[in-house]
Amino acid sequence: ACSLGADNLRRACAYRDRRGRRRQPEWIRAERYRPSYNKGPQSSGPVLLSRRHLQQDADSSERVLMDMRWGLVPSWFKKDDPSKMQFNTSNCRSDTMLKKSSYKGALLKGKRCVVLADGFYEWQQHSGGKQPYFIYFPQSKDAMAEGKEGDEEWRGWRLLTMAGIFDCWEPPSGGETLYTYTIITVDASKDVSFIHHRQVRAGKGAAGRMPAILDGDEAIRKWLDFAEVPTQEAVKLIQPTENIVFHPVSTFVNSVRNNAPECLTPVELGAKKEVKATPSSKVMLGWLKNSQEGSPQKKENDLSRWTSQFIHSPSPKKSSADILQQWLGKEGEPAAKKRKA
Repeated sequence: ACSLGADNLRRACAYRDRRGRRRQPEWIRAERYRPSYNKGPQSSGPVLLSRRHLQQDADSSERVLMDMRWGLVPSWFKKDDPSKMQFNTSNCRSDTMLKKSSYKGALLKGKRCVVLADGFYEWQQHSGGKQPYFIYFPQSKDAMAEGKEGDEEWRGWRLLTMAGIFDCWEPPSGGETLYTYTIITVDASKDVSFIHHRQVRAGKGAAGRMPAILDGDEAIRKWLDFAEVPTQEAVKLIQPTENIVFHPVSTFVNSVRNNAPECLTPVELGAKKEVKATPSSKVMLGWLKNSQEGSPQKKENDLSRWTSQFIHSPSPKKSSADILQQWLGKEGEPAAKKRKA
């Protein structure tokens, strides 16, 4: 899920370049980007990458945003139709990414990217079926503040930043280059260890694994700057993180056709209808209510402006609970307006 509009996504990804200057990544083909609450295999999503991949004389620390298709198509794939691939490349195991031909070539060429999302879904297997959970970064108190006209900084939801590998495929018969990516996975952290059967929304993920999360701008800088940080050094960044929180959500998210705030809204397990949110999930409710108003297509000028997550330090986990409470607004107000997928 990544529900921010294109312009606000740029602002949320502000960073310091090699000279310490505050920058916002430039969009490449921004018109192709579509916000979403629920993404599945073969859908497109926003990623960060070094500008040098697109412009050889560019500073490798300079970042750009690009909408790429989820599910890596290796540059060496020979058939005319990428959908004819016989294997799933939505996720890439960290322990085999330097062994499998689908990923090794791209990784050794420095084709590293950061996949951006509000968070990700995982499923717990139980006798009654699968229970989905939404997993995301803890949110800081800064995320409560609403931006004012003229603010240069973006304040609000801290995007989850996942390590990925991308590649460029050119159709053998000619045509436009296709940019695709895969998300690197690692052993699941202790915080989500109770979810015994995990499946990242990318297809058949192995149980007990989760996306490799880059926590903080220093990790993001090293992962993206392939000219300064060699592959063998960069892969050391691929480690499980404990700096995450999560809450159960409705099985509404189980179908990728459903693309609405209900995908992210916290629910109480065992309840027939939505109830008052628990402290650990109230940040999400407030975010849906105040910054999205039920639609990823809302005009960007109406969205909250927040401080960049990349310039500021990661927030302590304990702050998330109180933030969602304040974002939710007055007690008794309805949650985000329900919309059809």
